[in-house]
Amino acid sequence: MENGVKNVTHRRSNPFGMAPDCEVTVPGYGDANAHFHVIGDHPGVHGGADSGVPFTGTSSSERFQDALVRANLLEAAGTPPEMAKTYFSYLYMCASESEPTAADYADMERFFDSELRAITAHVLLPVGQRATDHVLATYSAYDGVTDIDELHASEIQGAGWLIYPIKDPDEWTDADEQELIDALVALQQRDYRQQADLGRFLPGSDPYRVR
Repeated sequence: MENGVKNVTHRRSNPFGMAPDCEVTVPGYGDANAHFHVIGDHPGVHGGADSGVPFTGTSSSERFQDALVRANLLEAAGTPPEMAKTYFSYLYMCASESEPTAADYADMERFFDSELRAITAHVLLPVGQRATDHVLATYSAYDGVTDIDELHASEIQGAGWLIYPIKDPDEWTDADEQELIDALVALQQRDYRQQADLGRFLPGSDPYRVR
């Protein structure tokens, strides 16, 4: 038996109504009950300033989407992509010509964290060094090497999440791309859900799993 609160919304773009103080935003996009949460840096790095959808509008984002299609995390690539159990968002969702400062990222943290915890995906997929550093520091007890070249497509147990760091797609070799696809396909062939079984506290022998 499984139990858990589901987000009831048909909105793909910004399903939780995040409204930071910036002129142009590229809010989260996808399945509000996603199993996989893909986390990028900001629109200037991973795209979407024109479309309003993360990971769109650049050649590297197209390659990234194609890899996720092959890994069965997207139904089809595009602008917007056809999502399947997956959600895209950025650490910093404002689109601007200048690079975000440390203060900018800190100010946006409350929006990012609220959305991440609302979705409660089972697997976090940080893309690039900054996103990987943030996710590992905030949502895991990992204290090992943080070099994205070393961590790419590897599994790390977080605090309630599995974490799979991903190199920036514009830096991929063909081997990097295939390694990611193979890792995500293999992950989905086992029970990757991060749930607690509370059945031992209840009468009978049936499991009672909650997120």
